[in-house]
Amino acid sequence: MTTDSALRAVPARPAERKGSPRRWTPHLWALPPVALLALFFLYPLALVVRQSLRPDTGGTSLKPYADVFASEAFRHALWTTVWLALAATAGCLVLGFLLALVIAFVPFPGAKPVARFIDVYLSFPSFLITLALLFLYGGTGVVGSFQFLTTPWGVLLAEVTYFTPFVMRPLLGAFAQLDTAQLEAAGSLGARAPRIVRQVILPEALPALAAGGSLVLVLCLNEFGIVLFTGAKGVTTLPVLVYGKAILESDYPGACAVAVVNVLISVGLYGLYRVVSRRAGA
Repeated sequence: MTTDSALRAVPARPAERKGSPRRWTPHLWALPPVALLALFFLYPLALVVRQSLRPDTGGTSLKPYADVFASEAFRHALWTTVWLALAATAGCLVLGFLLALVIAFVPFPGAKPVARFIDVYLSFPSFLITLALLFLYGGTGVVGSFQFLTTPWGVLLAEVTYFTPFVMRPLLGAFAQLDTAQLEAAGSLGARAPRIVRQVILPEALPALAAGGSLVLVLCLNEFGIVLFTGAKGVTTLPVLVYGKAILESDYPGACAVAVVNVLISVGLYGLYRVVSRRAGA
């Protein structure tokens, strides 16, 4: 049988109709997660946005946003939130990179249990670390009474302490994929440890640093428990301002307006990170 006759003998597959069930199967599988997302996330967020547009005087207007933006408390909270988040992220990047280097490349007894403990540490609530610092450095602490824990620097210390493992985890994963032959070749050519770190390890760690740093930045922008449990006087971040307006002042439109601003900042930073990481090829 020739090739042409064999091809003619094969029955032609019927073209799928436009409304065939097979064509709609992917859309049907997507319906449950989309419905759950809309129910548990988009719907509550829509309620917050709607409440932020309904002042106590009635009607629908942007007055709650105008009042919030005009208040000194909001500007102070915004500045405090931004500089604390940036400073904590920078501290976590530096400290996390150094600690991950030691765990991954410096042989010492117990390196593997320490690396595994980091995974457990990520499940701890933030207030637990803050309470531990208070037991150590608080007014009746073990080490002594240090009043800096009730200052912005105490909040910064607690955030760096808690969020550093969020940078270490992706770094340790990146270091595990690093080809040790590159390190051995660089060492055999006479390169010292700082140069190996700078020219061999750091370029490979940049995507992990970007991922961990962006996560820490977003988490610090929305951190509430650390600021609350340190009892820092005069340290008001956007989440604390939302709590104060909603619970203490019963200003629900103002609280929702601040919450919407906080969400927009977080989503905007995440979008910026995605653009930068895509251009960098991360």
